[in-house]
Amino acid sequence: MFNKKKSTEPKIKKVRFQTFRDAYSVTKSVKPWIGAGIFGVFAITWAIGISAGIFIGHPIYLGFVALPVAVIAAMFFFTRIASSAAYVSIEGQIGAGASVLMAIRKGWVTTPAVAVTKNQDMVHRSLGRAGIVLTGEGTQAVRTMLQDERKKAERFAPGVPITEIYVGDGPGQVSLRKLQKHVAKLPKKLSAHQMREVRARFKAIGGMSMPIPKGPMPKGIRVPKR
Repeated sequence: MFNKKKSTEPKIKKVRFQTFRDAYSVTKSVKPWIGAGIFGVFAITWAIGISAGIFIGHPIYLGFVALPVAVIAAMFFFTRIASSAAYVSIEGQIGAGASVLMAIRKGWVTTPAVAVTKNQDMVHRSLGRAGIVLTGEGTQAVRTMLQDERKKAERFAPGVPITEIYVGDGPGQVSLRKLQKHVAKLPKKLSAHQMREVRARFKAIGGMSMPIPKGPMPKGIRVPKR
């Protein structure tokens, strides 16, 4: 048991490093100053700690105490900036909404592009405790597509709550940045058993093959399924 646990530790560290490196690469492509920003936050936080130490007569002690605090502050700063940069990096790409939805790891299963037009308007279907969520992204024509998918969903799962979302920045729309949080906060209306039954009904339907934007997605710098 000990050897097995010890052998998995390098793999876990490698995955974490890869995740951080991917997040940093995406952030740097959008915000080239991120490296200097991280160092600046670290240096300022540490300097404040050392200055406080000098003031009370214990600069070395406060310097050691402030060091991990400075690291945490720098990482928090990076997380916030990386979150914003991740959205910027996929905005405007085909399937950006699906990429955000598929990043919701717990309680939701998303099938991207259950309906697509030649103009790249598309509807994604997500299943969770809140029921069926149909998310459309594209032109105004996607509203008609949402209604068509609602009728199909009602036939396959009568009585199951259906929520329609139109991704955008206009009135009555949900922005790409708020999409994940909006879906995750929908009230739960199905039991775990009912949710599994609904998923089983839709499993055979599937969706269309489509490209999904790749890269780390925000929410604690978590990486979406690819």
